Amino acid sequence: MPLLTKDFDYHLPEELIASRPLAQRSASRMLVVHKDSGLLEHRMFIDLCEYLEQDDLLVLNDTKVIPARVFSDDGKTELLCLDRLSPFEWRCLVRPGKRMKLGRSIRVGGITGTVSEVYENGDRLIQWNELVDLEKHGHLALPHYMGRDDELADRDRYQTVFAREEGAIAAPTAGLHFTPDLLDEIPHAFLTLHVGVGTFRPVSAANVADHVMHSERYTVNTETAQKVNAANRVIAVGTTVTRVLESIGKPVCERRSATDIFIHPPYEFKVVDGLLTNFHLPQSTLIMLVSAFAGQELVMEAYRKAVEQRYRFFSYGDCMLLV
Repeated sequence: MPLLTKDFDYHLPEELIASRPLAQRSASRMLVVHKDSGLLEHRMFIDLCEYLEQDDLLVLNDTKVIPARVFSDDGKTELLCLDRLSPFEWRCLVRPGKRMKLGRSIRVGGITGTVSEVYENGDRLIQWNELVDLEKHGHLALPHYMGRDDELADRDRYQTVFAREEGAIAAPTAGLHFTPDLLDEIPHAFLTLHVGVGTFRPVSAANVADHVMHSERYTVNTETAQKVNAANRVIAVGTTVTRVLESIGKPVCERRSATDIFIHPPYEFKVVDGLLTNFHLPQSTLIMLVSAFAGQELVMEAYRKAVEQRYRFFSYGDCMLLV
């Protein structure tokens, strides 16, 4: 019997969507899901260490979000920089696309960009005649469900405290809860996966197996690979970390590549033993991944309980720990 996308739907009152962060990063609630017993516990994120065992390792994604959304000087065209192929060449999502035919130009901060290629999926390759200063002219591409434009405070809060490798469009949101002090208490390692536009794209196929997953670039260094292979349990902080580690499999090795792995039930995990993650959109590939880890029935029950207990949802929301 095929697995249907609608099997991962749930009702979410709009007021539970977190459009802004809490005053303190680590003040989030944490729903603990024990996948073997089915026990659900309502805790706080600062209780995380209570669930870690000796020689456990947390693996985090140190990608850094760039202000990838820019507008033309006349305000008529929006570009979302999906990939900087070079400082002067950007692969972009363009709105409205019909304005930006091959050879057409726009200006951003007085700098001219010209469409040098139109890809089959509608993306444009923009060739700039000078460097565009994204820090000055760019905006963070906040998820649409926040219902607002980015603000100055988002430059700090829509970024993990350990972000260092520039290239993401969206934040690895499970990492947003951590503070430097908490990280100092926990054995951890980093990998890098640049979160791309696929994060915002819904599953349109009725059957889960028919969905085509987006590809994202990642890097795992030797130190992280060695730590993962030596760990008692590997706790992935976020679905991005999970996808990287499961793409490589055991033993984890140093690698620079890209992954389009689509994890959904049924799936046998090879590397990841625990998962810390935020609450995800209904019918998304991310809730499917979580369901593959702890079972679709238990995960959907956990989401129902989270709604009932009025947890905060999505990027700036609360989190789940699945062990």
